[in-house]
Amino acid sequence: MSLIKSISGIRGTIGGHVGEGLSPVDIVKFTAAYATLIKKEYAGGKENIIVVGRDARLSGPMVCDIVTATLCSMGFDVVNIGLASTPTTEIAVTGNRAAGGIIITASHNPMQWNALKLLNADGEFLNDSQGKEVLRIAEAEEFEFVEVENLGKVYNDETWTMRHIREVLALDLVDAEAIAKAGFTVAVDAVNSVGGIAIPRLLRALGVKNIIELNCEAHGRFAHTPEPIPENLTQIADLMKEGRADVGFVVDPDVDRLAIVMENGEMFVEEYTLVAVADYILAHTPGATVSNLSSSRALRDVTEKHGCTYSAAAVGEVNVVSEMKRTGAVIGGEGNGGVIYPASHYGRDALVGVALFLTLLAKSGKKVSELKAGYPAYAIAKNKIQLTEDIDVDAILEAVKAKFAGERITDIDGVKIDFPESWVHLRKSNTEPIIRIYSEAHTMEEAEELAGRIKKIIASLA
Repeated sequence: MSLIKSISGIRGTIGGHVGEGLSPVDIVKFTAAYATLIKKEYAGGKENIIVVGRDARLSGPMVCDIVTATLCSMGFDVVNIGLASTPTTEIAVTGNRAAGGIIITASHNPMQWNALKLLNADGEFLNDSQGKEVLRIAEAEEFEFVEVENLGKVYNDETWTMRHIREVLALDLVDAEAIAKAGFTVAVDAVNSVGGIAIPRLLRALGVKNIIELNCEAHGRFAHTPEPIPENLTQIADLMKEGRADVGFVVDPDVDRLAIVMENGEMFVEEYTLVAVADYILAHTPGATVSNLSSSRALRDVTEKHGCTYSAAAVGEVNVVSEMKRTGAVIGGEGNGGVIYPASHYGRDALVGVALFLTLLAKSGKKVSELKAGYPAYAIAKNKIQLTEDIDVDAILEAVKAKFAGERITDIDGVKIDFPESWVHLRKSNTEPIIRIYSEAHTMEEAEELAGRIKKIIASLA
């Protein structure tokens, strides 16, 4: 059993003893702590409402019942939007003028996991200080339930997926007419979660008549490991190799990440979802872009091609959003297939990504593989190195930084070293003595070789 408490929420496996998994007691404690924070932060400024949405996990109904009952016991009314993606829940928060929102999803974790993702009144994830305060309140059990006259009520509203789709279609740079005229055949793998509801509906609304649905029954028994990375996507890759579709889309269980499969069955590569969408956005609305330090340099290259400015944020959606607001970025996101388009909202949104990518594809007149060939070629290697408990990881990172003092160093989140044709990013784990090593170069062999060099240096220091 596992229970992971972090500033972005609480996640764990279902079952087990209190404090060892995501038990009903833990769900109550952290929901009540969150409600306590929201009362302090947004009292009087918003409606006394919390929005709750969930993915299709088997434990979802049980967790949702506990969450909604706890929120009512804290005096909040609850708008339960039912099966809904993370981005749909985010826009439902602002659409209801709610004081916050809880998304019941463990994202790309296997089906025995579930989690509470916590949103503020803007439909965005809690910041660092807010997240830490929720953890503190939960640990101290500094929450108080209301008396009977002040109990909240639950209102069910399952219209938000279609409202979300209508908002996507209303975006200026989404061209449903061009998509319909292109006559695409689109394959979708939604790993048996809410994407199986949302993505086919979106495609039909965009005028796509030929949709091949894989694992689109939202019953929560995932057909494969749900993280949308190449080794988990053999089914849709094999279908694409047969020449049955023009493009394949894969989403994770809560639909905030988008992976694309090319017409030849090869991966477009998650890093390039954001790159392609940004290329299209910048061609029509020039402006700044942002991704995190572990994302591909290809976004920087495409941004500079359009005469615009790129900047990098610390890893984590909340950090990317903060940097996007600071720079007034027109597009941003993360290299895991997360597209954040402020013209819609400040959250990773696979629905927005699908609509913008299909518009780009339709207007380009190219195959997906031809689009990919036009972007800078990079490959990212993801490694880690295990250290013993007694080793000072921070000291090792400082020593690495000193060793490469002649290169461009960024240390807002671990240590990133930028070389002329490559980079390496070292981050320590918050939960175990591990240094994560992400490296990028023009080929995977070069990226792995760079990671190997850094591993040797760390081994000598340790």
